[in-house]
Amino acid sequence: MTQAEAIRFDNVGRNFETRDGATLMALQSVKLDIEAGEFVSILGPSGCGKTTLLRMAAGLLSPSWGSVRLAEEDILKPRPDFGIVFQQALLLPWLTVLANVLLPVDVQGRDTAPFRERALDLIEMVGLKGFEDRYPTELSGGMQQRVALARSLVHDPKILLMDEPFAALDAMTRENMAAELLRIWDANRKTVLFVTHGIAEAVFLSDRVVVMSARPGRISRIVEIPFGRPRSLELMASGDLRETFEELH
Repeated sequence: MTQAEAIRFDNVGRNFETRDGATLMALQSVKLDIEAGEFVSILGPSGCGKTTLLRMAAGLLSPSWGSVRLAEEDILKPRPDFGIVFQQALLLPWLTVLANVLLPVDVQGRDTAPFRERALDLIEMVGLKGFEDRYPTELSGGMQQRVALARSLVHDPKILLMDEPFAALDAMTRENMAAELLRIWDANRKTVLFVTHGIAEAVFLSDRVVVMSARPGRISRIVEIPFGRPRSLELMASGDLRETFEELH
């Protein structure tokens, strides 16, 4: 494992307390190393702890036991060198596309002016050139999610964490967004942890797919994806992908 820029889950578990005072074990004994520049998807049934795992990587939750580290440093709070994309775009409706993309820089208290050119380049990269001054209500759901993707990259994060970012989109838009994400990843090669319910999506995007068990979530299997890069949408319909799809299913 490359220590400089890698996430390590070391014997991680997480309990939650229910309203009636009972203890619910969400995750149990998760051990996983994610190497720098790797695209790893987490796949599993609803309620298996996928999002909990990602939120611990983001510093939004702490493990009940074990540790989550970037290199040798415990992740105990949100980090400015991480980018996060959620299921919903969560754009601020009173800000333009450009201002929404620059938001992480503004929130960190940094001068946005030096990042303006990068933001414009990212807006063009996600196919929204000409929409810089539009507001979220003027965009489709897929376009809003493209803005969220550009926003997550504007401050040049080391790690990109994605929690089912295309789940709310229709099937065709979802496929196109997956292809767009892969194109951007090929250009930037960020370390990506991607949570999804979509088996074909996980196979298409990933270097490895981590399969989680039902609650309490544990790693049942890690599958290496055998396809080279770059990849195109034609892979989605290929027999080669179908074989890996069936193995994961």
